[in-house]
Amino acid sequence: VQLQAFGGGLVQAGGSLRLSCAASGRTSSNNAMGWFRQAPGKEREFVAAIGWNGGNSNYADSVKGRFTISRDRAKSTVYLQMNSLKSEDTAVYYCARHRSSVGGSNIQNYNAWGQGTLVTVSS
Repeated sequence: VQLQAFGGGLVQAGGSLRLSCAASGRTSSNNAMGWFRQAPGKEREFVAAIGWNGGNSNYADSVKGRFTISRDRAKSTVYLQMNSLKSEDTAVYYCARHRSSVGGSNIQNYNAWGQGTLVTVSS
């Protein structure tokens, strides 16, 4: 499977962006999907995950109430709607496929990664 994330860009604090992650190749709609991010000089961290059927979504505390993860199984695409963006949200955002149908925050359980898309939030 190949994952391609796009939709990043430059936005002012308080603004919104929607990231998309399109899967191609030997895709499986039965896998949970997740979003991670990596800021300069920091480790990659969990942002959000969603189960195979669109349920079981969970979020990092830092984005809860501001970000929403969703998926369109027919289009093999996962989305991350980001609202009320803050400067600390600046990072490269990666989508990833979980090895199971439920998902979660443990990075070790993700076995396929997209190339990342840069989100820059100016204050």
